[in-house]
Amino acid sequence: MTDRESDGPAPPVTREAVRDRLDCVTDPELDRSIVELEYVDAIEIDGDRVTIHVTLPTAWCSPAFAWMMAADAREEVESLPGVERGRIYLHEHMHEAEINRGVNAGLSFEDAFPDADGGIDPVRAELDRKARIARQYDAVEVLQEAGLDPETIVSLRLRDFERADRDDRVTIYLADRAVGVTVPAEPIDDYLEKARETGITDAPTDVLFRTPEGEPIDPEEFELVHRRGRLTQVNMSGQGGICDGLREARENRLERTPSD
Repeated sequence: MTDRESDGPAPPVTREAVRDRLDCVTDPELDRSIVELEYVDAIEIDGDRVTIHVTLPTAWCSPAFAWMMAADAREEVESLPGVERGRIYLHEHMHEAEINRGVNAGLSFEDAFPDADGGIDPVRAELDRKARIARQYDAVEVLQEAGLDPETIVSLRLRDFERADRDDRVTIYLADRAVGVTVPAEPIDDYLEKARETGITDAPTDVLFRTPEGEPIDPEEFELVHRRGRLTQVNMSGQGGICDGLREARENRLERTPSD
């Protein structure tokens, strides 16, 4: 008897539950949800089988990036109780045939693209690094607005953070916990999520904020590191603006195209 059978029948799969799982999938170049970016065209549910249709802003989006989104979407959908099989179909992409066939067959990127220069893991690691840097910038900005100085910020450790009574606030304890500073939780939580994913922080004593290379920050280098974070964020935001514009242009084109 399988774990699924021993736990009793799974609840019916809903569109809302599927969208929630897809909301966890990000465009790796932009670090934004594919649901937020409106890449998801349709969700089809047939009992324990779910099919997702996705269209990216351009036909020439990097096949590595497109593969990551499609593969992550299938993994998230199949993590839902009650889903036996998830299928992802990418549309209007120059490599949609290879990606659809490979992802739905459970192949590796290297098997689907044998002529590719390298695999997915180094690409994902570099994009995760950029996302961490950009999220760190937002978190540090919140801490500076709360009055923390650079020397304090670079010394903060995971154990210094605690959830406040309100879910949207987090408290940082300073001076051997004699002083507590409360700040908005979202940018801190977003950064901690990516810091954990990238292996930057895990243990309570780990220093939270790092250089782009993953090293602790020298207080004298704080401003330089923070500026690098700002540049990374601006670059990602600029790419996001371009993608938003291309998506809107595609939608306008489709609206003007007469139906057969």
